[in-house]
Amino acid sequence: MKKFLLLTAAVGMTLSAAADEGMWLLPYLQKMNIKQMKERGCKLSAEEIYSIDHSSLKDAVVIFGGGCTGEIVSPEGLLFTNHHCGYSSIQSLSSVEHDYLKYGFWAMSRQEELPAPGLEVRFIRKISDVTPEVMGNVPSIASQEEYQRLTRENIRAVKERLRKENPDMEIAVESFFGGNQFFAFVMEVYTDVRLVGTPPSSIGKFGGDTDNWMWPRHTGDFSIFRVYAGKDNRPADYSPENVPYKAEKFLKVSLDGYDEGDFAMIMGFPGSTERYATSYEIDNLLKVENPQRIFIRGERQAILWQDMLSSDAIRIQYASKYARSSNYWKNSIGMSRGIEKLDVKARKEAQEASFQAWAEKNTLPEEGYTDALSKIRLAVEKMSPIGAARQYLSEAFLASVELLSPARHFIGSMRTMEVKKELGNTDELKSELADWYKDYSPSTDRKVAKRMLRIARENMKVLPSFYAEIVDKEFGGDIDAYVDDLYDRSVFASEERLMDLIDHYDPEKVAADPAVALSKSVMGLFAKLSDELKEPQTLYKEGHRKYIAGLMLQNPGKAWASDANFTIRLTYGRVLPYSPADGIEYNYYTTLKGVMEKEDPKNPQEFYVPEKLKELYAARDFGRYANRKGELPVAFLADCDITGGNSGSPVLNDRGALIGLAFDGNWEAMSGDVAFEPALQRTISVDIRYVLFIVDKFAGAGWLLDELQFE
Repeated sequence: MKKFLLLTAAVGMTLSAAADEGMWLLPYLQKMNIKQMKERGCKLSAEEIYSIDHSSLKDAVVIFGGGCTGEIVSPEGLLFTNHHCGYSSIQSLSSVEHDYLKYGFWAMSRQEELPAPGLEVRFIRKISDVTPEVMGNVPSIASQEEYQRLTRENIRAVKERLRKENPDMEIAVESFFGGNQFFAFVMEVYTDVRLVGTPPSSIGKFGGDTDNWMWPRHTGDFSIFRVYAGKDNRPADYSPENVPYKAEKFLKVSLDGYDEGDFAMIMGFPGSTERYATSYEIDNLLKVENPQRIFIRGERQAILWQDMLSSDAIRIQYASKYARSSNYWKNSIGMSRGIEKLDVKARKEAQEASFQAWAEKNTLPEEGYTDALSKIRLAVEKMSPIGAARQYLSEAFLASVELLSPARHFIGSMRTMEVKKELGNTDELKSELADWYKDYSPSTDRKVAKRMLRIARENMKVLPSFYAEIVDKEFGGDIDAYVDDLYDRSVFASEERLMDLIDHYDPEKVAADPAVALSKSVMGLFAKLSDELKEPQTLYKEGHRKYIAGLMLQNPGKAWASDANFTIRLTYGRVLPYSPADGIEYNYYTTLKGVMEKEDPKNPQEFYVPEKLKELYAARDFGRYANRKGELPVAFLADCDITGGNSGSPVLNDRGALIGLAFDGNWEAMSGDVAFEPALQRTISVDIRYVLFIVDKFAGAGWLLDELQFE
């Protein structure tokens, strides 16, 4: 137990962080960060940023959807986030007749705001360190199995207590520092969220895949929503009677801009980092995980893109799916490039050598530090081939062949389906399926399936059984013939056929469907591989937990930040340019001039500039949104520490006022998720002045600005 208490103390040390690395936990700002923040120019107290007892900046920052950040910017629940964060909701609300993706959407009154079904916003109401409750009865020399059993039981007890204390709230208990610390989060979930405004894709996605992760950047990556509540201001299902959420805390907006070196901070929900990854994991990332992801997604995306260009209907259906896939695809390309160029593996090896020498000299074998790295190495060796096969099933089948989704749903709910049929209650199921088929093109999926099944056969060492049992026996190994037969005969390839099946439900017909056979074969192998992973994963988790704990004990004077895990964090730094290579110097902001210069009639999907934007630029009609030089800023850089999940996060000035929305990292530092690069790592944000310029001057929706409060 003493070791765990020492670790908790190490986390809470009042020390300066090296460079600007760190996604910091809010409860520790006073102890760990506020002194350096004030030295950098911050004029706020730690209490104004995060308070246990009073409203603070934290209360204006929310989880938007399932993987982004948003911020409340008015007393009437108005919310800003990124365009790419709102993209799936915008896509879902779009049609060929109402193409909000292509042309944008702007409500001109509250009555015109569009409900976004399924979209949720989460407010963090309470944060508490529950490490003593979770770890209190865990022996310091516990095996991983005992550790997992005890912490699992304790987490369950903590959640039960918090649910009783906070009725109608969502409770999460999350692990930090590899399972050496635990925090509980009490969240209030609002489900009536409405689209207020979004620019056309020619602004919100300007630059497309070409500019993604690149600087200089000229993307107006923002969208606007509003949170609605019941008359009591509490969460309520959608109703025309609901009213805008009354925000006790919201962000003020600054039009003053920034200069080089100015303080900047970002609060949000970074998704996942692996800063404590070892050289063994880096090897696997470079040799297996990233190459497979890059290849599989690249093959699928090429097919999707071709079909999207050929049809507006397919473009709308697959816009969000393509964007989700391509974002991480390009991220993986950049990450591998950065890891190799910046020699991250060698730096990890040096850290590991230092740790091993310290552990052997200063700890006892039974404490688990001396063999932590050897456990990680052995676990990675065992997991790598199993994980490679499992990744192929996940990427090439489950995430790519969409036909499997409804088939898997029916396999898992046959009994439920029978009961619903007996009770005559299938309307809800039909509605869910209709929503799914709205964004499904059988012809596109058929093309994807042919390619995915072919590359899986060419690259997997162990194949799902359907290859030998069906493709080879019944179709002589002809994958195209098998896929054509699959899509011709399966009820799941057609919305009409599936709806008819629901009306005339026959479990034998479902069981005999060729898509069911394919699904069972794929999922059978997936389950087998998942079982094989359990033992080495347990070994890895033990080594990982002990390695992180040991690093903190080895260096008790360092301010440690836990890996990102989609919990609220703060990062701070300065508005700064950077030099990506010898002889190249990048400015710290871009302007509308660059948008005009990037227009490319040969690539209208990525670099089209709307005529009205050209007119405003030609007239220099920038209004109060211009900077002191008379330019209209579009995007800017800061050396803050963010990752996926931070998309949409507010970028705040030294007084806590909103100056931008974070939306990307930079190409040269894509290795940042495993190793922070202080000289290169930059957050790319859309300038709030460009956001308001588009709302006001371009869209003519200036009524929205009336409810903002300016600094």
